[in-house]
Amino acid sequence: MRPKSEPKQVERELFQSELEQIIDLNHPLVRLGTSLDWASFESALGATYHPTRGAPGTPTRLMVALHYLKYQHDLSDEAVVLHWLENPYWQQFSGERYFQHRLPIDASSMTRWRQRLGEAGAEQMLRETIAAGIRMGAIRSTELKRINVDTTVETKAVRYPTDARLYHRSRERLVKMARREGVAIKQSYRHVGKRLLMQSSRYAHARQMKRARACTRKLRTQLGRVVREIERQVSSPSEKLSKLLATAHRIHAQQRHDKNKIYSVHEPEVECIAKGKAGKPYEFGNKVSVAVTSRGGWLVGARSFTGNPYDGHTLAEQMKQVRSMIGDRVREAHVDMGYRGHDYSGDVVVHVDKRTRGRTPKALWRWMKRRAAVEPTIGHLKNEHRLERNRLRGTYGDAINAMLAVAVVTLPAYTRLSRASALAELARDYVTATRCAGASKLHLMFDTVLPNCTAPLIVQASLGFSSAILDAAALGFLGLGAQPPTPEWGTMLAGALEFYQRAWWVLTFPGLCILITVLAFNLFGDGLRDALDPKLKR
Repeated sequence: MRPKSEPKQVERELFQSELEQIIDLNHPLVRLGTSLDWASFESALGATYHPTRGAPGTPTRLMVALHYLKYQHDLSDEAVVLHWLENPYWQQFSGERYFQHRLPIDASSMTRWRQRLGEAGAEQMLRETIAAGIRMGAIRSTELKRINVDTTVETKAVRYPTDARLYHRSRERLVKMARREGVAIKQSYRHVGKRLLMQSSRYAHARQMKRARACTRKLRTQLGRVVREIERQVSSPSEKLSKLLATAHRIHAQQRHDKNKIYSVHEPEVECIAKGKAGKPYEFGNKVSVAVTSRGGWLVGARSFTGNPYDGHTLAEQMKQVRSMIGDRVREAHVDMGYRGHDYSGDVVVHVDKRTRGRTPKALWRWMKRRAAVEPTIGHLKNEHRLERNRLRGTYGDAINAMLAVAVVTLPAYTRLSRASALAELARDYVTATRCAGASKLHLMFDTVLPNCTAPLIVQASLGFSSAILDAAALGFLGLGAQPPTPEWGTMLAGALEFYQRAWWVLTFPGLCILITVLAFNLFGDGLRDALDPKLKR
C-alpha cells in the first residue's frame, strides 16, 4: 500500500523540539532539501505499491534521503540509520519537522526498498539530482553539450577465488542447505575440508605446488561425493537446492582455461575482467559505463552490464540512458580507443581518441585530450561512494549500486554553490539589521537573502545564452555543428568565405546577426538584473 501523506500541522507540538529552532537554515543540506522535487519520487515509485492491500509503506522521502546519505558518506544500512538518529540535519533533510529520539526504520527495510526501487527508480534519483543542479544554476546548458564516456569495473564483495576455496565453500553451502531440508548427510567433511584448505594455502605460499595441488584434488573429490549423495537421496530438490547443485556441478567440472567460469558460490554472476592494470591484472565483478560532462565534470549517466561485453558494444545503451536523463542536449561524445567499432548510430558525434593529432583540428584535439578527466571521477566513485566494493546482492544490486553512487557524487557541488552565495549576503549589514528587528529565520531566508542572490544567477544565465550562440556558430564554422540543409550562421560564414571579394554581403550579414543577437542577450540580462535587484530599487 502507498505511504500515507504527511499531514500539514499548523499548531506546534508543546513537548517536542522543532528542528527549525535547532538547526541553521542556511546549512547546505537544508538548502539542498528545499531544491529537490520530492513529489517526483512519489509519482515515479507509486506504481510499485498496491492501491489497497497491505500496511502503508515507509515514507518515500525518508527512504530516498537515507540512500542519498548512505552513498554520500559510504555507510552501511545499519550505520546510516544510527547516524540519522543523532543528526538533526539528516532528520530535516528526510522530511521530519520535530527531532526524533527513536530509529525511523529497521535497517533491513532499506534492502527490501531497494528491491522495490529497481534500476528505473535509481535512474529517477539521478535524473532529479541533475534537474536540481540545473534549477540551482550549478549546471549550465552549455556544459551538457559534450560528454566523456568510459567503462570501469564494479568489484563485488567476494574473496579472491581459488579452486580450493570454491570447492570448500560449495561443499559447505550444499551440506547446510541439504540438512535444512531434512537430508541426512553421511559425511560432511567439515573438519577434514577445513584442514585441507588451510594446508593448500600454506603449501602454495611456500611454493610447494605439488602438495598444494594434491590438497586441491582432495577437496574436489569431497565436493563430488557430497553432490552424488544429495542427488541419490533427493529426487525432486527445491528451487534453492537445485540452483546450488547446478552451481556445484559447474564448479566441479570447470578447468583452468574454460570460459564462463564461476568465481563465487553466492554470486555466480561475477565475471573476471582484465582492464590492463599492472597492480591489479584481474578484477571480479561486472562492467559499468559512466558518462561525465567534458566541462564541469558532472555525472549524467551510469549503466551496469552483466557479463563482460566489449566496451564499444556498451555505447549505444549508455547514450540511450543519457538521452533519457538530460534530453537531446548532447552534441559530441568522446571515448577512448577501446570503443573502436562501437555500436552507436545516432545524432551525437562520437570522437574516438587516437595517439597522434594528425589532421584533427586543434580545437577538437583539445576536447579529445580532456577525455582523460573522466578517470579521477571514476576514482572518486570507487574510493568514496561504494563503487569499489559492491555489497548488494545479484545483478539488480549491481545496477542500483552504480546508479546511486553516481546520483550522490554531484551533491556536494550543488551545496557549495548555494552556500557560497548565501554566506556572501549574510555578512552584509542589512541582514544584521533585519535580524535585530526580530525577523524570523524563514523571513531572513526567503524575503531578505534570496532576492539578493538572484542577481548573479541572472547575469550568468544571460552569459550562458550568449556563450551557447557563440559555441554553436563556432562549431558550425568548423563543420562540426548543424549540417546543411539546416540553416546555421556559422555554416553560412564558412560557406561564404570564398565569395568575400565578389559578394561581401554574403559574409557580412550572418556575422552581424551573431553580433546583434549576443549583444541583445547581454543587454537583456543587464536590464533584467537592474529590474529585479533590490539594491538598485530606490
